[in-house]
Amino acid sequence: MFDEPIEPGQTWEVDLFRPEDAEGVARLFLQVYGKEYPIKTFVEPVLLIEENQARRTISIVARTPRGDIVGHNAIFNSAPFSGLYESGAGVVHPEYRGGAGIFARMNAHGLELGKNRFKIAGLFGESVCNHVFSQRMCARLGAVNMAVEMDLMPAAAYSQEGSARGRVSALLDYIHIQSKPQTVFIPQVYGEALNFIYGGLADGRTQRPSKDPIPADGVTELETQVFDFAQVARLAAKKAGQDFEQILADLERDLEARGVVVVQIWLNLAWPWVGAVVDCLRRRGYFLGGLLPRWFDSDGLLLQKTAARPGWEDMQVYFERAQKIAALARADWEDIKEKSR
Repeated sequence: MFDEPIEPGQTWEVDLFRPEDAEGVARLFLQVYGKEYPIKTFVEPVLLIEENQARRTISIVARTPRGDIVGHNAIFNSAPFSGLYESGAGVVHPEYRGGAGIFARMNAHGLELGKNRFKIAGLFGESVCNHVFSQRMCARLGAVNMAVEMDLMPAAAYSQEGSARGRVSALLDYIHIQSKPQTVFIPQVYGEALNFIYGGLADGRTQRPSKDPIPADGVTELETQVFDFAQVARLAAKKAGQDFEQILADLERDLEARGVVVVQIWLNLAWPWVGAVVDCLRRRGYFLGGLLPRWFDSDGLLLQKTAARPGWEDMQVYFERAQKIAALARADWEDIKEKSR
């Protein structure tokens, strides 16, 4: 049934996912992206139903009166804090694109449900920088730029639309929903940058300088996710000890052998010693990404490392705030490269 064509020109409505939609969602993803789509949740109907029932994923669909699924977007938990959700997995059938507004309507409906029905703490999304459409849409929803993720996706992910010459960077955009006042510790090297980024966050923070050394009795714990198709690894630093640099070096060798070309690491700004961890990472070539509000429930800090020179010149960045964040990231990258010579 996955090969059956969908009749164009039908009316549609945006609605919360129902179990009977699962095969239609899988068919949509397979028709648009093919069998190599890397996230199994959206191409395996039984798994999609299970994830929605557990509310780890909350799918929004565009459904025709015949029951055809012509659009899908989801909010799902991908950060260490279970109350923070990501908006993504968005796709619209080719016959229903071109100004119909399906994608924007699905995103708005997901945000409304997240706020009012499911009481999520916050919502973030990734706006790609090979065009400005998603950046403008996120801004209309009230999202604020918080970080830049350099060279996040390979050009092959956009081969059908032919919109990327090289790897594609993205902006991380955040929508504040529930307040949580907290104390954050600011690494000295990023004082100016984080002061600017925090200026756009609609939630109070008490800032303190990070001056403590890494605890002598701490044991490093890095939770690792590898996305083989994208050649990206994401490391959540759950704990940091004196063995941090050695643990990281060993892990980097394994990731390089696996073909990873971009490594992101998330640090917890509730750590009084986070500045010492940042200094260690910068010595190894990691540079600023930006702020991750509520990432661990407490705020997070994104640092990143690329195997090749980041594609700064290939980015299309629409808003001045995002341009400033990208400039801060580039300045940090250039400073680290200069010091490594």
